[in-house]
Amino acid sequence: MQDGLILCRFVHFGAVLLLFGVELFRSVLFASYLSSFEAGMTRRLDRAMAGLAILGLMSAMAWLMLTAASMADDWHDAVSLQTIGSVIGHTFFGHVWIAHLFLGLLAVLFCLPGPRSRPRLGLLVNTLLLLTLAPVGHGAMYDGTQGQLLIFNQMLHLIGVGTWLGGLLMLAVLLSSPGTVDVRAVLVRFSGIGYGLVALIVATGMINVRALSGALWPQPAFSGFGQVLAVKVGMVLCMLALAAVNRSLARATDLRLSALRVSVLFECLFGSAALAAVSLLGTLPPMLA
Repeated sequence: MQDGLILCRFVHFGAVLLLFGVELFRSVLFASYLSSFEAGMTRRLDRAMAGLAILGLMSAMAWLMLTAASMADDWHDAVSLQTIGSVIGHTFFGHVWIAHLFLGLLAVLFCLPGPRSRPRLGLLVNTLLLLTLAPVGHGAMYDGTQGQLLIFNQMLHLIGVGTWLGGLLMLAVLLSSPGTVDVRAVLVRFSGIGYGLVALIVATGMINVRALSGALWPQPAFSGFGQVLAVKVGMVLCMLALAAVNRSLARATDLRLSALRVSVLFECLFGSAALAAVSLLGTLPPMLA
């Protein structure tokens, strides 16, 4: 049951983070660069976004069902309307999740085939969908001002991570069709934005650890929560190293697209591994010092 919940968290976090990040880049940050995007590539990206929205909604429903089964300690309660209704009506998670499910449905509707006449409204829905993930984590452990500040900090952390991962996916898409967009200009701009993203992710991540564990690093350092956290930090460091490689390749006189594709691919893989670690961390006690 716990393994299923971890897998569900991984799928859902990935779908929601990418929905937000990709829409942010295509509607705001890289809108001017993507004006020459081929119609075929635009349609493929639209289909990918629709797939992510559907996956996000389905995994959100599965998360609710698995939470109900976990609370009742019985697999049968995953499909029990009474148990699910009790979770929605009598738990903090349920109160947040009903709004999250509604936003997930709206995200699917905005991704239905048709002209993209309201991309900013779609971005707003995806942003709210992402932000409603913050209260269902460890931040819910605390009441009052401390809990609210921790949830706000987690919101900032999710925005930073979503922007980074969404940007990576957009880079992968652009590198698959390098003739339609100025890839070098996009890479240089993304690298510039990356400095701020890294600072935001590191700062908010450190605040989370300090607030949850009572120390700069959980104790014992490499057992349970601390061990998984170390894996996450290691994956992020690998991503940073590859980001530096990407920036170097982008500024080279001869743009080596094949090397860039490999580098971006590995950065995406390390990002997936870090996300898997996050999915596990959310199910572990932070071992308050």
